[in-house]
Amino acid sequence: MVCRFYQPHPLLQEIVSNIMIYSHQYDRDTDLPVNLFPAIPEHSLYFYPRDPLVVHFPEQGTTFTCQPSILVGPQVERVNLSLGYNHLVIRVGFHPGGLHRLLHLPLHEMVDYTIPSQDFLGGGVRDVNEQLGLATDFTEMKQIVESFLLRYLPKTKPELHFDKAMQALMRAGSNLSLDYLANQSCLSFRQFERKCKERIGLSPKLFSRIIRFSKAYRMREANPAISWTSIAHAAGYFDQMHFIRDFKVFAGVTPSVVDKELAKTPSRLQADLRL
Repeated sequence: MVCRFYQPHPLLQEIVSNIMIYSHQYDRDTDLPVNLFPAIPEHSLYFYPRDPLVVHFPEQGTTFTCQPSILVGPQVERVNLSLGYNHLVIRVGFHPGGLHRLLHLPLHEMVDYTIPSQDFLGGGVRDVNEQLGLATDFTEMKQIVESFLLRYLPKTKPELHFDKAMQALMRAGSNLSLDYLANQSCLSFRQFERKCKERIGLSPKLFSRIIRFSKAYRMREANPAISWTSIAHAAGYFDQMHFIRDFKVFAGVTPSVVDKELAKTPSRLQADLRL
């Protein structure tokens, strides 16, 4: 397994948080594991130039194979992922509001949807995947994706005070009051809520909950020896009831069941994410 994170091109840093490249090869004589992937607050653009990704929705009992490139907006529902035997993913993580600025779409229409990138970014997506499949190293792959995104930069919507405020919320791990964020956005609270649904896709309260939950879950993947009580406190939870409630909503199970599910797979898909 190899995982690398890259700072995006300077011209992209206003909308893109990071570019991650992850490669892993599984033994073809074994069954592919199914990996838990609960809600995360970051919107992303993915490229899969090798084996396809299979997504399982446990709530609906449905499964589908992803296109070679997909856009993932606000995620509230937990999914399970089966990586290919020859897995390579290039993931572009957007700042809050960044995907909206790129696509010009109200993000509340993308909640828990996985959308083929080609539908919104055109046929150039296919060319990018072909180039990525021929690339010989991660740095070259990063540059291919950056060159593609730079074409869209002149068409991106301008940054608002709201976008900067929500980036501050991500950095603070949800530990900022919503009234403060509305004030920093130069908006009334009702205007702030509407802008959040448009540019983030969720209400401010729900988005803040997912940020806090994601911090706790990623800590667990990265540090399985730490107690759940310590993780809850570090993530900003002040009582066990809210902690367990968020796990049931965003991971679909209680923290103790998360441990059992993680024990069944060697992959830790969120432990290294940089949100």
